[in-house]
Amino acid sequence: MPEIWFPNLGIEIDHLSRTAFTVFGQDIYWYGIFIGLGVILGVLLALHEAKRTGQNPDTYLDFIIYAMIIAIIGARLYYVIFSWDFYSQHPEKIFAIREGGLAIYGGIIGGVLTAIVYSHLKKKSFWVMADTMAPSLILGQMLGRWGNFFNKEAFGGFTDNLFAMRYQLSQVRASDVTPDILQNLVTVNGVDYIQVHPTFLYESMWSLCVFIILLILQRKKKFDGQVCATYFFGYALGRVWIEGLRTDQLCIGNVPVSQALSAVLIIASVVLYVYCKKKAAVVPVTEGANAETEQKEE
Repeated sequence: MPEIWFPNLGIEIDHLSRTAFTVFGQDIYWYGIFIGLGVILGVLLALHEAKRTGQNPDTYLDFIIYAMIIAIIGARLYYVIFSWDFYSQHPEKIFAIREGGLAIYGGIIGGVLTAIVYSHLKKKSFWVMADTMAPSLILGQMLGRWGNFFNKEAFGGFTDNLFAMRYQLSQVRASDVTPDILQNLVTVNGVDYIQVHPTFLYESMWSLCVFIILLILQRKKKFDGQVCATYFFGYALGRVWIEGLRTDQLCIGNVPVSQALSAVLIIASVVLYVYCKKKAAVVPVTEGANAETEQKEE
């Protein structure tokens, strides 16, 4: 029997391991491969945009080293804080990143804080850097979600829509399976399947659309910060409804943290857009000759 099944699309996958291959006895997971691929492609994309706009690509190579370290710490810290009921009882697991537990929003917060500090110390424009990096961020998020697919996690509740996905019940974490899902188990030849929303797919496809919009906007932007504000708005708008479908939400009480943060970010991104647009009436967009001057002064 297939391990994964999209019954309404007629797609069956007989076997899907979270391990891609093994090196010297150490398993290399697909999740890590997708994150690594996202980083590599994101760096190349940012370097290309830096060259196109007359910036110094070395600025971004230097920044990304710091940003990756802080983003990983932030992603783990966010997850641990909002899963403290578990980690307070198992403190030895706090640093066990290979067992899972990285939150995208924690990584974003870490990356943004790093960019703010870095741009200040290096006397660069934060908004120019943010506009340059925004498509790289959403590209990495789009690819990273496919790691959830291989891990058989980050899915939603029961559905019978076109994209309904079935996992073998024995292959998923019991804590992710809600009573609603259990009430709609599908048994085929003695094998129990859960049938759920493939939220990883929803978010990946949403991120792809945002990514395309940002690439177009980079070449048509009217002011610094426009691409960054659009990224926050687009990503949060998708996340606020997709997060509501998931069964593995990080919560404070009964409030899903990432969903609430997404709602706040939608409002904040609109305010940010207006602020940057008004600022542009005084300070023109930093591109072409202005960016070249910045490069020479580095």
